[in-house]
Amino acid sequence: MNTSEKQSIDDVSLLRAVASGDREALQTFYDRHAGTLFAVALKILGVRPDAEDVLQDVFLQAWKTAHSYDDRHGKPLNWLIMLTRSRAIDRVRSRSSRMRYTGAEVNEVPVLTVLPDQRLASREALRSLPSEQRIPIEMAYFGGLTQVQIAKQLRQPLNTVQTRIRAGLLRLHDQLGTASRQEMVS
Repeated sequence: MNTSEKQSIDDVSLLRAVASGDREALQTFYDRHAGTLFAVALKILGVRPDAEDVLQDVFLQAWKTAHSYDDRHGKPLNWLIMLTRSRAIDRVRSRSSRMRYTGAEVNEVPVLTVLPDQRLASREALRSLPSEQRIPIEMAYFGGLTQVQIAKQLRQPLNTVQTRIRAGLLRLHDQLGTASRQEMVS
């Protein structure tokens, strides 16, 4: 199938080709709709790696179940969006179930609450941390990475990253607690 044929074929025909085992049709289908589906998954999940996993799951499911698609029930893109939403919502539910049973998500970073009037103090406190504590905290809170992802990116053992994040957060807590107490005295 050449490029002009790929562009001119409609989604229903493309999905039929996928159902018959045509890998090129699956690739074309993926190229055509992956961006939209990724955006849907990311909006629901808010975490890029999870959205990527859902996208992969959806196209794997499309590959395996394309034969069950019925074009009388809607367009292929709508079918894919429904699959994506279902998979993403299942993942969100799974996360909350795991948190209910364990009390916290695996490799979850502890929550640091900063009141609006403490924002300036918190920025200064964060800047004052040694880089080995500040960088993983920034990656977790501003980059949305898990401790496992941070350890991989920094090429450091997981327990080292966990220790540095915890030590940095304790230090921030002490500094912000002191700042709050000083404001109350003033």
